[in-house]
Amino acid sequence: MALSFCGSDEGINAYSVENGVLNNGCFVDALNLVPHVFLLFITFPILFIGWGSQSSKVQIHHNTWLHFPGHNLRWILTFSLLFVHVCEFAEGIVSNNRMMGTNHLHLYMPAFMGFVAATTSVVYYHNIETSNFPKLLLVLFIYWVLAFITKSIKLWKYAEYKVGPQHLRFCITALLVILYGLLMAVEVNVIRVRKYVFFANPQKVKPPEDLQDLGVRFLQPFVNLLSKATYWWMNPLIIGAHKRPIELKKIGKLPIAMRALTNYLRLKDAYEDQRTAEDPDRAPSIWRSMYRAFGRPILLSSTFRYLADLLGFAGPLCISGIVKYLKDDDDGATSGKETMGQETYFNVHFMHSSKLLQNTSVLAVLLFLALILQRTFLQASYYVTIETGINLRGALLAMIYNKILRLSTSNMSMGEMTLGQINNLVAIETNQLMWFLFLCPNLWAMPVQIVMGVILLYYLLGWSALVGASVIVLLAPLQYLIATKLADTQKSTLEHSTDRLKKTTEILKGIKLLKLYAWENIFCDSVEETRGKELTSLKTFAFYTSLSIFMNAAIPIAAVLATFVMHHFINKTGPTPSEAFAALALFHILVTPLFLLSTVVRFAVKALVSVQKLSEFLQSDEIGDDSWRNGDISVSFEAGKKHLGATKAINRKQPIRYQMDNYEQPTRRQMRPTETEDVAVKVSNGSFTWGSNLSTLSDINIRIPTGQLTMIVGQVGCGKSSLLLAMLGEMQTIDGRVYWSNLPDCEMIHEGNISWSETEESDEDIRSKNRYSVAYAAQKSWLLNATVEENITFGSPFSKQRYKAVIDACSLQPDIDLLPFGDQTEIGERGINLSGGQRQRICVARALYQNTNIVFLDDPFSALDIHLSDHLMQEGILKFLQDDKRTVVLVTHKLQYLIHADWIIAMKDGSILREGTLKDIQTHDVELYDHWKTLMNRQDQELEKDIQQDSQTMLERKTLRRAFYSREAKNQIDDEDEEEEVEEEDDDNLSTTTNRRSKIPWKVCWCYMSSGGFFMVFLMVSCKLLKHSVIVAIDYWLALWTSSKTNQSAANATSLADSISSNTTLPTPSISEAQNDSYYLPVFIILCAAGITLCLITSLTVEFLGLSAATNLHHNLLNKIIHAPIRFFDITPLGQILNRFSADTNIIDQHIPPTLESLTRSTLLCLSAIGVISSITPMFLIALVPLAVAFYFIQKYFRVASKDLQDLDDSTQLPLLCHFSETAEGLTTIRAFRHEARFKQRMLELTDTNNTAYLFLSAANRWLEVRTDYLGAVIVLTAAGASIWSLRYGLHSVGLVGLGLTYALTVTNYLNWVVRNLADLEVQMSAVKKVNSFLSTESENYEGSMDTSQVPENWPQDGEIKIQGLCVRYDPMLKPVLKHVNAYIKPGQKVGICGRTGSGKSSLSLAFFNMVDIFEGKIIIDGIDICKLPLQTLRSRLSIILQDPVLFSGSIRFNLDPERTCTDDRLWEALEIAQLKNMVKALPGGLDAVVTEGGENFSVGQRQLFCLARAFVRKSSILIMDEATASIDMATENILQKVVMTAFADRTVVTIAHRVHTILTADLVIVMKRGNILEYDKPETLLEQEDGMFASFVKADM
Repeated sequence: MALSFCGSDEGINAYSVENGVLNNGCFVDALNLVPHVFLLFITFPILFIGWGSQSSKVQIHHNTWLHFPGHNLRWILTFSLLFVHVCEFAEGIVSNNRMMGTNHLHLYMPAFMGFVAATTSVVYYHNIETSNFPKLLLVLFIYWVLAFITKSIKLWKYAEYKVGPQHLRFCITALLVILYGLLMAVEVNVIRVRKYVFFANPQKVKPPEDLQDLGVRFLQPFVNLLSKATYWWMNPLIIGAHKRPIELKKIGKLPIAMRALTNYLRLKDAYEDQRTAEDPDRAPSIWRSMYRAFGRPILLSSTFRYLADLLGFAGPLCISGIVKYLKDDDDGATSGKETMGQETYFNVHFMHSSKLLQNTSVLAVLLFLALILQRTFLQASYYVTIETGINLRGALLAMIYNKILRLSTSNMSMGEMTLGQINNLVAIETNQLMWFLFLCPNLWAMPVQIVMGVILLYYLLGWSALVGASVIVLLAPLQYLIATKLADTQKSTLEHSTDRLKKTTEILKGIKLLKLYAWENIFCDSVEETRGKELTSLKTFAFYTSLSIFMNAAIPIAAVLATFVMHHFINKTGPTPSEAFAALALFHILVTPLFLLSTVVRFAVKALVSVQKLSEFLQSDEIGDDSWRNGDISVSFEAGKKHLGATKAINRKQPIRYQMDNYEQPTRRQMRPTETEDVAVKVSNGSFTWGSNLSTLSDINIRIPTGQLTMIVGQVGCGKSSLLLAMLGEMQTIDGRVYWSNLPDCEMIHEGNISWSETEESDEDIRSKNRYSVAYAAQKSWLLNATVEENITFGSPFSKQRYKAVIDACSLQPDIDLLPFGDQTEIGERGINLSGGQRQRICVARALYQNTNIVFLDDPFSALDIHLSDHLMQEGILKFLQDDKRTVVLVTHKLQYLIHADWIIAMKDGSILREGTLKDIQTHDVELYDHWKTLMNRQDQELEKDIQQDSQTMLERKTLRRAFYSREAKNQIDDEDEEEEVEEEDDDNLSTTTNRRSKIPWKVCWCYMSSGGFFMVFLMVSCKLLKHSVIVAIDYWLALWTSSKTNQSAANATSLADSISSNTTLPTPSISEAQNDSYYLPVFIILCAAGITLCLITSLTVEFLGLSAATNLHHNLLNKIIHAPIRFFDITPLGQILNRFSADTNIIDQHIPPTLESLTRSTLLCLSAIGVISSITPMFLIALVPLAVAFYFIQKYFRVASKDLQDLDDSTQLPLLCHFSETAEGLTTIRAFRHEARFKQRMLELTDTNNTAYLFLSAANRWLEVRTDYLGAVIVLTAAGASIWSLRYGLHSVGLVGLGLTYALTVTNYLNWVVRNLADLEVQMSAVKKVNSFLSTESENYEGSMDTSQVPENWPQDGEIKIQGLCVRYDPMLKPVLKHVNAYIKPGQKVGICGRTGSGKSSLSLAFFNMVDIFEGKIIIDGIDICKLPLQTLRSRLSIILQDPVLFSGSIRFNLDPERTCTDDRLWEALEIAQLKNMVKALPGGLDAVVTEGGENFSVGQRQLFCLARAFVRKSSILIMDEATASIDMATENILQKVVMTAFADRTVVTIAHRVHTILTADLVIVMKRGNILEYDKPETLLEQEDGMFASFVKADM
């Protein structure tokens, strides 16, 4: 056929213009081409020149992403335009084919050109926008005008020739006219706003402020509409993650609108606005303030959600249409041709509008578009809610934090607000609210969805549909019930697992003791018992989980069954294919909201509770007096209002922290000019209370002289600390005043050099800021989770020489040298545990370092021994602080320091006893002075005693060194993922590491499966496969059944029956349909029943597979770790082992099974769907190849990125929670230092970091879902296309097409779940991997080469010890710690071993128990080589007392004798020997009295005595004491020495001495040095050698 623009039909001259040019239809179409061609001609050169100039040289930075006015509207209109052009083109081609003659190009060529032009216009516009060059927009303006005019002419001509809306082409043209008109209006609006042409002064525009700041990497709010909808801007990030991991730097900062501060101001204003003048006490509602601050985005999200839900129903309707009209197409193809000829105008054919929706190809395309739009809207809705949820969480966290900083101290101490509650608010309640917001649109979208679905079902199937729907609705409450049960079970599981963790922690802390006493198995069993309880509740949990999964899978089957059976009985016939498959698809849609509804309702209930808790917290008491509080609120309103307007234009140089500070921090202490200038603080007739209106301090009149040392003394509990806090304003004032003097100007000068931070504030400001900052060291030391250096500088600028002076004054240098990274070591909760004295010295150092005029020290000597106290007093307080002329207030019990005081305040029972200098008191109150004197003498005696001791500090340093000495082998502390790092170091070139990052850890999965047991794995796999085959069979049967309705002609029926069963007799055509149904129906019912039962069995098998895996893994882990050699515990940090038992076990218990279930289910669903489609239309397989490739790449990139982002989210959450609990603990210190602003700033930074990570994680999820959803839509399109095409050639029945399409629709829902679950599983499998890495540790050799029966019952009788050439090392990698030691100890001898730290004394004691690697030589006890003995036997026959006392929670009886082998008399006897009998008798319960965790309810000395008693209970003939008396006072120790000599008169006692004088009475002394024996003799003999080591020790000690 010849091509010609106007067509060359015979007898019609298409080119004639006799009736006027415009009356020739072809000419009008040609006219329509003009604007398109014009646009292409002009824009292409501009684009090429532009692109050539920019993109080759420089990538435009995104800070030029400026949106012209009407940006979103323009994108939407252009997309509609493209769609209408496609319709026009399709209509042109169809009309052209209906013409008998030649091709009429003018029918579709202009449409094609229009499509190209519209695409170009968008590309062109985008480029103009990024380069911000609005003048070029004129071109577009002209194009819209021209297109509008030409299209209007066409429309006008149509109307003239009586072509109306009943013709499709008229409708399309009218739509185009409207769209061009609107686009023209958008263009005019841009000119109006930006004034870039026709106006003298064009408007200068700056890009948004966030984008000038290059740190912002989260571009969602700034990119164009298309990129917003498809998350295109995330591509570089997600694909880049494959090469190198995503770090915090890569995700940058949050945009200003999403920062916690901005949202906090919004929420706070909404909250405070509700406090009206009439009713100031009314509690503002949090719900209302949330709605005011964040209501609009939620509404927007709900709108998107509604649109998506409504579009979701297009799927089933389109399927029903396609199936219905395909059949008609087949029938109507022949009869239709004759009737077509009438509708011609302008010599061309016009198509009817009504024909449009009867065309199967059109329906297929519509289905595709509806799916794409639905998915885009759905993801947009999710994204908006998540962003809002994150904003809300940031705001709530900031609100809680500000409240914490203002909480009154009494609240914290009186236990109204515990730390735990605050932590819960932060960790749980805010997240609950955030989750509620995420799910919130579902609350009102779901009912609409359900109602719509039911209406549509009724429209398709009539009454029987309602039966099916009612099945679904009636089962919904059941699901809710299951959901609540799940929540309860989870609670009880949690209780058991905390219990188990507590026990495990105790075991691990006391592991050395357990091993030495051979008690591992007893304790192991107690953990296993708790674990058993936990597993029982986990079983219930698994059962309910599998029920809920089963409900989800079985409900649609049940509903379909009920509906079709009912339909059969009501209508006496089965449904037609089009109805059946539309109904099937609708049931699938309906199940989701019902399944989710229970979850949403549960979250709503939780949210209500959370809000209740939050508002109670926000209402709780604040610090300071009421006049201040009420006055402040009005101020903060004004400031806040001003502020909100100004947040957009924050002065860049001033960091935001001050803005928060400006109106959040009312000055609490009024300035009053005082009578005398040399008083720093003055309290006049004050009485203060901690709340509850009882006065704690009464009638206080004191003054604190400036620049002097004031001491406050008094008995325990007389209110010394309270007085300090009262001056700091922490207590509630009942009456009286605290005056703080203004500093004289001369002093301000050295004060001024402390710049607070980077602000340019005037000196005045600095002065007023700093005047009230008081350096304060609290009694209970408080550390930040930061390095030692940061703890001491505490936000002040670092000055090296000052820092050094402070560290020397507090004698911290030796402690710092012991730390693995010096003063850059992290300490605090998450860091290294320091002892009390070390912590206290760091706190004092912090107070000294700060450049404040006033220093308050609250009993800084309490945890220090005498040397350190003296040093601190002399160097720190007298020298360092007094040289600076700082005012010092010192609370102390050490009266010997009173001589240094310039001013003394003596307190008694909450009031002032005396005030004055020491001289005053000596003259005026002799009695008090004498009392002090006697006390001082007593303290001096203690002092002498103390000097005899090797100080406590040495001990602390020693334990610290022990903690690290063993770790140096690895030289890295707490490296969680050692295993993983080692792997990646093997080959560092990029290609291999990237490859590894995207691989799925199959090995670990296999290990997990195999620990579940092979039978279970086999059962699970076979059940899964069976279930899915049955489900496919149900739907296939339905297809056959419904198709049999339509094929009534005999031939068809025969062939069909033939295909079903070859051996049945052929049904004759006359057999009625009813019989036919009676043949299909029973099979259908049987299949459905089978499907439902299989659903139940599968969900149960998966859950229980997970359970058995969890049981085995935990059991093996516990046994491995408890039986590991002691060296393992020295190298591996406790935290790391505990993590395996807490976090990792929890993941294995509760998270892996559901993920695994979900993964297998969605994968199998997708596979079965693809299988069904390809079996129906094999053509589909060709299209599948590119789709599979695309899918592979999407999931590969996403998994890696998702893992990184999840890690980031986890790692940023911890510091945030820690910061909150830290602040709550150190409130008084922070407020005294006046560092609230700095801490708020830190909190905002941490919150923003965590929110950034979370936002990116959810944006990455949206990225994935949009892509997989589009893939799914393409699958539906290809499936529809393939089936329509193959039906044309009559390849198969119509019912099967419906089946294929229904399955294609389900694929879209499950594709993204496959990837999400895969990514989750990969993250969760790392827990299995970590547990596995511990399972490979070597156990100790418990067997020994002798049999237990060969060892005499009462061995060792005599207690004779021979040590021959003993060499010991901790690890084959390390140097030996004992080298060729020889010794002989006679039965019953008392032996003392001494030597410097690290000389191998303790290693020797461990060697007796075979705890270390004896690689040469041997120890022979009573003639048996201990290396040959089974460990259990050896260790249960010897006793040892360790240097640090370990008690376990339980009863006293359990602590003395966990094996329950001894009589009560024996226990009492042991307690009597250990001087504890009277104390234990006095306790409630006697032997069964409670011991709390770690024995905290006894003093250290008492604990040590219990450990002695424990050794006495075990009547063994050899006792080893490892520095056992280090923490007992002198008197008790002397008694003990005697007791040991008497009670153990006939036994061998080996004492490892810490203080030499304890072993002067021994029979034999061994002096060790560097693992060798240096001296070995009686103590008397050794003392005679003047230059000997022992003699020098004794000299030093005396």
